[in-house]
Amino acid sequence: MAVVRDLRVLVRFRDFRHLLAVRLLSQSADGVYQVALATYVVFSPERQASPAAIASAMAVLLLPYSVIGPFAGVLLDRWPRQRVFVYGNLLRAVLACATALLILFGVPDWLFYASALCVTAVNRFVLAGLSAALPRVVDAERLVIANSLSPTAGTLAATLGGGLAFGVRLVASDSDAAVVLVGAALYLCSALAALRIPRTLLGPDPDEVQSRIGAALASTARGLVAGVRHLAAVERRPAARALGAMTLMRFCYGALLVMVLMLCRYAWSSDEAGGLALLGLAVGFSGAGFFAAAVLTPLAAERMRPSGWIAVCAGAAAVLEPALGLPFEPIPMLIAAFVLGLVSQGAKIATDTVVQSSVDDAYRGRIFSVYDVLFNVAFVGAAGVAALMLPPDGRSVPLVVAVGVLYAAVAATMARFNRP
Repeated sequence: MAVVRDLRVLVRFRDFRHLLAVRLLSQSADGVYQVALATYVVFSPERQASPAAIASAMAVLLLPYSVIGPFAGVLLDRWPRQRVFVYGNLLRAVLACATALLILFGVPDWLFYASALCVTAVNRFVLAGLSAALPRVVDAERLVIANSLSPTAGTLAATLGGGLAFGVRLVASDSDAAVVLVGAALYLCSALAALRIPRTLLGPDPDEVQSRIGAALASTARGLVAGVRHLAAVERRPAARALGAMTLMRFCYGALLVMVLMLCRYAWSSDEAGGLALLGLAVGFSGAGFFAAAVLTPLAAERMRPSGWIAVCAGAAAVLEPALGLPFEPIPMLIAAFVLGLVSQGAKIATDTVVQSSVDDAYRGRIFSVYDVLFNVAFVGAAGVAALMLPPDGRSVPLVVAVGVLYAAVAATMARFNRP
């Protein structure tokens, strides 16, 4: 298999192995922590979860993250990246322990969300640093392969971390605090793994750092505006269309995720443990879809071009999502989770490729910052729409049909413009 062969080549680089270990441990901890938050908000016996509560939690955790994201690089390019991984993960370990204490003592929601927000804010710096450091640990010839495999491996690690969280919660008598502490331990392991990397290896070089932070922040804001203008040019329309398609598909994925959460909580099981087990299965099936996308997308995109693969992914979702979702039964919905994981990740990989190939190198980082904001805002917007449309048990025919129509619109648009 090409993916396995490429990974074998990359792991021969010692420093790449160490950086990959930091990523895998960090993102597996993210998976544990995010599942702990979700189960605390949705499945705690003392809480009556609603679509509005889920939407509020997503807004609190993701919207500030989106604002911080574009400016994280300014600070990241002023600090040794290896130190960011060490201290950032240590800080997240401490904050996660604090979150566990807040869960145990049943504090007000705003204090709990403030603690969770601090963890996700630090996450922005760590993820951006992992991407920025990658060219320092592999040669130019293998950078494209590393850019493809590292984020995919991180996504799979987050999925496995989510599975671990479900297992710990079932074993530890439904204790969300115990799950959060497991996440804290993984953050600590990631910090220790970063200590194996030489401090100066990952950059940035001191002579390339802009001296005044105010000027750096202002130039970042101006740069984002310039990046959007660059994207609006005629020759960059393929990238703009791909970003628009991915934003809509992310919106669809977010709306369906809220629906599945409500189905697991109220419609498919009479108790929290049963609902949580079903949600764990759904996460596992979706993760399998992510892996399938990593295997299939390079072959498919080569044969039909990346924009054509986006159209195929959206078209498959337009057909299969209503067919599998409208019965509102667990087994068809688990199959749908696999399909949506495959098409969502497949479209994302293809979108990354279109942006990288269509956008000038001088603007690429800014466009990806805009991409990151769109990705998160679409997810939060989807949760808000789902909160308005979903009944308490999660069964909403209009939502499923509307999502299918959006997927079909994306497929038709991308197929229309899929010309050499």
